[in-house]
Amino acid sequence: MRLPNAERAIVPPAKIVNYLLSPTHRAGKSKAAFFSGFGFSANDWPAMAAALRRHATDHAVSMTAETAFGVRYVIDGPMRAPGETFLNVRSVWYIDAEGNAPRFVTAHPLRKETR
Repeated sequence: MRLPNAERAIVPPAKIVNYLLSPTHRAGKSKAAFFSGFGFSANDWPAMAAALRRHATDHAVSMTAETAFGVRYVIDGPMRAPGETFLNVRSVWYIDAEGNAPRFVTAHPLRKETR
């Protein structure tokens, strides 16, 4: 299954600048250290937004959870960073019960698989 209406995915700039790439956000600073280490920056937040949208369209949904307010979608897979590096990332999207455009919630690195 693919993220419904992925072509309409909304990535709010504040979610990237003030959270995902913020070195001072209490919950986001470890994510900021990871993503910044691979070339993403708050100054060029549109590049991060585009990479997240591409991640949502390139990979299948790995988990869903229905809530009283809508459906949460989890997508795991490689995401292209600046410089053509690929990062193993989980992104989370939400479609509320009355909407049809997925809204970005969060993203974080996935641990490498060990065998």
